[in-house]
Amino acid sequence: MAFKMHEIRELIRLIDESQIEEFKIDNEGAKLVIKKATGRATLVTPAPETAPAAALTPAPAAEPVKPAAPAPQAAPQEAKAEAPAQDAALDETLHKIVSPMVGTFYRAPAPDADPYVKEGDRVDEKTVVCIVEAMKLMNEIEAEVRGTIVKVLVENGQLVEYGQPLFLVKTD
Repeated sequence: MAFKMHEIRELIRLIDESQIEEFKIDNEGAKLVIKKATGRATLVTPAPETAPAAALTPAPAAEPVKPAAPAPQAAPQEAKAEAPAQDAALDETLHKIVSPMVGTFYRAPAPDADPYVKEGDRVDEKTVVCIVEAMKLMNEIEAEVRGTIVKVLVENGQLVEYGQPLFLVKTD
């Protein structure tokens, strides 16, 4: 029996909030391995028995999240030498709302509807900030923090990776 997406998300959240470094479960042939990397829970699924475990993204299992994070910052650093240093300092003080799964990012509940949140909007822990569509399921993503949306990092309809930052929030 396969794991349900909400079950995986809840496991990731619980492990992320705990001291557990690695979690493995085998449920009727469906295997799930969650490992923490740099303070964030990382979901990995085992590949065929002869191959090492692979992340949900095509990156090697040894670095499931690291290739995705530095890549977007590389181009701005080359284009603008001073701005990225300021952005990096700003980013470190802000909370990042990240994608809990691979899917398509949507800012609004429908194409003709207003976005859930815009830059400058106040959010609390239960505020829905966007939808990530995965396997034809629309997954509402909550802010999980109280604060103000500073920046929307993803375009509507863009494919997002697991752990990819979606919003920057100045927490209260």
